[in-house]
Amino acid sequence: MKILVLDNDMMERSVVQQVLQHNGHEIVTAQNSDEAMLALQEGDIRFVIVDQVTTDANEKQFIKRLRDARPPYYIYILLIASKAQDTDITQPRNGADDYLHKPIVPLELKSRVHIGERILGLGDNLVNAKDTLEKTALFDPLTRTLNETAFLALSRGELERARRGQSPLSLIAIEIENLGEIQMKYGSQIVEEIFILIAQAIHEKSRPYDGVGRYEKSTFLLPLPGVIGQDAEKIATRIASGILNANISLLDGTPIQLKLGMGIVSSARITAATEMNTLIEKAREAATRSLQDKTGGVYTIFL
Repeated sequence: MKILVLDNDMMERSVVQQVLQHNGHEIVTAQNSDEAMLALQEGDIRFVIVDQVTTDANEKQFIKRLRDARPPYYIYILLIASKAQDTDITQPRNGADDYLHKPIVPLELKSRVHIGERILGLGDNLVNAKDTLEKTALFDPLTRTLNETAFLALSRGELERARRGQSPLSLIAIEIENLGEIQMKYGSQIVEEIFILIAQAIHEKSRPYDGVGRYEKSTFLLPLPGVIGQDAEKIATRIASGILNANISLLDGTPIQLKLGMGIVSSARITAATEMNTLIEKAREAATRSLQDKTGGVYTIFL
């Protein structure tokens, strides 16, 4: 770990450096608060040891400046003081995390640094866990497409933007009609693999910024802001070709035939009365009609 040491007492700094180097830490030194702030701006420093007696840390309110800078990660501050005041530690935004009394005892310094490392590690684990939970809350764990809740939030945002901008909006629904039959014949594992392959094909054949969502069990939805009519049909046809050309088969090479419904609802002008749930119903209705069409093409409903 890279540790910044703000200390002008040569003997103290020598003790600190010996302890830190012995434990494998990289040391950055600063003579004053301004130098320390410049070093922190370069990044990668998560731990600061500051002597409030031999430096201008108090005069320049170094700890407060560091906290007010709000770096993208937490910086742990160990304060060296002849006598620490309660406010040095307990202030929620401006205080240090821990302190040492002078003179510095190497074993105690080692212990304090180890405690700080553990606290930083716990904090990083919490941040990672939070990110994981947020992603889990947004994405379907199997296909990595938006889950139903996240998709509805995104698509309603697209609907509102289209309404304000008086721009067109289309919605593609992709239905797999024979999933139940496939599951009965080959098992649920094959069905899950089909979902994954379909999701990959949709991502590959759609635009990078399009938000693909999984709706209920067997439906994928794709909103197309600014797209209408034949342009939407071209995108849907490209996606259908990508799915059907994925060559979904069993381990022994037996091909699995998908009955794929591709439906589009397309509106040239979104009004105040237009609701996303209505568009979804119409897109799914169009997908059902495409399944009934013997040509196997894309069916579009215009609003």
